[in-house]
Amino acid sequence: MEFKGFREIIEFAIEKEKEAVSFYEDAASQQQFSDARQMFKEFADEERKHQALLEGFLQGETTVKDYDFKWVPDMKRSDYLVDIPYEKGMSYADILRLAMKREEKALALYHELARKSEGKDLEQTFKMLSQEEAKHKLALETLYDDYLARMGD
Repeated sequence: MEFKGFREIIEFAIEKEKEAVSFYEDAASQQQFSDARQMFKEFADEERKHQALLEGFLQGETTVKDYDFKWVPDMKRSDYLVDIPYEKGMSYADILRLAMKREEKALALYHELARKSEGKDLEQTFKMLSQEEAKHKLALETLYDDYLARMGD
């Protein structure tokens, strides 16, 4: 994907975060168990924070000053899943699979944008967002493993 400039890159990333918020809010609304509903709402809140961070970057704010960069392990569970389309009424397991793949793609996108960024602040912002998506991916893969264990897989 080619971008014509800084603003276009950030606007694209903001749209991806808005899509993620919508996905997690919809997933939350479909869950019959309060723990699952709450978890998806928390993911939506995190994605909203990413959106706000990117919007702040467009307004000239520096945003990554105090972020603690740490390595996040990758279980690679989503690497072995195929893409599936989102459908209302999906099972919990399918929503987890879809969410893992979405986070995997977001992580790859932000990693690539960081690599191509001109300017330290923008690069650091995308590295931070990469790490945040890696945390989400790990959390979802852990939930998925736990779910499979409870189901006897």
